[in-house]
Amino acid sequence: MKEKIISLIAEKLNKKVEDINENTRLVEDLGADSLDIVELIMAFEDEFNVSLPDEEVAKMKTVGNILDFMLNNK
Repeated sequence: MKEKIISLIAEKLNKKVEDINENTRLVEDLGADSLDIVELIMAFEDEFNVSLPDEEVAKMKTVGNILDFMLNNK
């Protein structure tokens, strides 16, 4: 799952997979804006068949935050 999440992030944000790890910050390190975040959330929901509540999305600042949520809510 980790590899797929990182792959989706890299694809959506036009970044290299090897530049992304669990400590990578979506906004500060990858330059994601609010539209990018919405598109990422939609991609995660489609790919993993989950629903990401807005209050949880607001807490997702790093790739690790996303991984933790997805692993604990699949």
